[in-house]
Amino acid sequence: MDYTTATSINLARLLKEGGTARAQGVVQEAFVVGEERFPLQGEASWRVAISSVGGNEYWLSGEVEGVVLMECRRCLRPTPTRIHAHFQHLLHYEPGLEEVVFHEEGEEEFYAFGLPDLDLLPFLTEAFVTEMPYTVLCEEGCKGLCPVCGADRNVEDCGHEPEAFHPFLGLKDLLPEL
Repeated sequence: MDYTTATSINLARLLKEGGTARAQGVVQEAFVVGEERFPLQGEASWRVAISSVGGNEYWLSGEVEGVVLMECRRCLRPTPTRIHAHFQHLLHYEPGLEEVVFHEEGEEEFYAFGLPDLDLLPFLTEAFVTEMPYTVLCEEGCKGLCPVCGADRNVEDCGHEPEAFHPFLGLKDLLPEL
């Protein structure tokens, strides 16, 4: 397949003639949302199709898939996690609009754009990051980090014993010893 690292599509032909425009490519290194960076293992591939649905309305549909490196919730080790996300959005063409703007009118949601070059990265990022699980484990039996010294219990035995968990353990200091 012929993939490109550009994450935009030129819709000039679609805006004049109608029909469908297709594009595919890859995202390299990471997805970024504000200050948060979600590193990739390899590349994330994507495919989109944009179809004219009449007037100045277009239907964007696509998918993005790749492997993101998330921290294990117990030991913080980078953990490869496969993500495959699908997305669909209604687009309105408004000539002269400089950037993509989200609109919500009643129950209708759409994105307005005004330039023939449509940046797809925000759509790809939203779909990919939304599909990511909240937490992951590097392996089912992950022992986590030692709460005393911070050692990775999967790698070394630091000698500290895990405290037995009991829901009333916090009360032991409040009551005199019996």
